[in-house]
Amino acid sequence: MPSLSYTSRRELEEHSFSPAVTLLVPVAAILVQVLLAKLYWRLAMLDLPLIVTIFFSVSRRSPAVGTVTGAAIGLIQDALTGRPVGVNGMAKSVIGYIAASIGIKVDVDSLLTRILMNFGFSLLNSLILFLINRRMLGTPGAHPAYAQELLRAVANTVVSIPIFLLLDTTKRVA
Repeated sequence: MPSLSYTSRRELEEHSFSPAVTLLVPVAAILVQVLLAKLYWRLAMLDLPLIVTIFFSVSRRSPAVGTVTGAAIGLIQDALTGRPVGVNGMAKSVIGYIAASIGIKVDVDSLLTRILMNFGFSLLNSLILFLINRRMLGTPGAHPAYAQELLRAVANTVVSIPIFLLLDTTKRVA
């Protein structure tokens, strides 16, 4: 006789990672991001820390952990890139929270979902950064460059798919 289970989808599919992966992958993403931007200015368009934030947030499916993950990654990124400290921290905190919240309800292992998530979150990250620069920091030269932000979202989405597939191999079922 089959038994009924009252466990939620979140409890069944929540993943964890080894401490080494949890620490080294975000640090590596931030360092590679900084190095790529210095080697060739067009590669500054990529946001590898954002991709890592999205991956860890949707995999863990905990809004609180997603927020802390985003904040930590963003603050370290700010410290290494010369931006005012907290700008990326705030933006990636919001992204981490929303990504984890979506991860609870939606199958985030599907390729189409991953493409849509990365594209949408890349645009949302650009919007949040623009609002922080314009409204909170009062940067007068902050104007949205719509075509550039769409191109950035496409580039981040294309780069995120192989990164997600590679990071999938590090998942452990919690």
